[in-house]
Amino acid sequence: MALKVKAKEQLIKVGKYAETYRYVMMPELYTALAQDKVIKEAALRSGVSRGVMQACWDAAGEVIKAWATEGHSVALPGLGTMRFGLRAKSVDDVNKVKAGLITSRRIIFTPSVDLKEELAKTAVQITCYDRDGKEIKRVTSSDDGNVEDPENEGGDNTNEGGENNGNTGDNGGNNGGGGTLVDDPDGD
Repeated sequence: MALKVKAKEQLIKVGKYAETYRYVMMPELYTALAQDKVIKEAALRSGVSRGVMQACWDAAGEVIKAWATEGHSVALPGLGTMRFGLRAKSVDDVNKVKAGLITSRRIIFTPSVDLKEELAKTAVQITCYDRDGKEIKRVTSSDDGNVEDPENEGGDNTNEGGENNGNTGDNGGNNGGGGTLVDDPDGD
């Protein structure tokens, strides 16, 4: 198993590298699998009927939704936990606290140690394309497999945007678009 990524040479329009061509990485083959396909595969792997699996899937979804909206962090077997949170502006006076301070509601997923280890072991295959779309190079990862941990704000693997995964915060989150710049050895 490998993650497939493309690095395409693109003209950068803003920021430090404005008006220069840089290689930008983005997912190549990620597609959304239909729920029906997932249920069918889970039924095959577990030996239960598709109908039973569908009923279990639906019931688990309803339980997760109900408990998460009551403020619980809910276990997703084999994956991690999920909870709801929000972003809100801070104020200096209790009399200024109001619902209008909420800027967004969020779904926060915390992967399990096993899932992070699996991701760390997974190879990344990068196909490089020039600005005309011609394939010019293929690379397979040899990185140390660091996995970002948004719950560990003080560590080396945190989100760069100052994301606050608690219930409040008035600073930005993930600052990203469709891809990640590459070929910048000093990390700027």
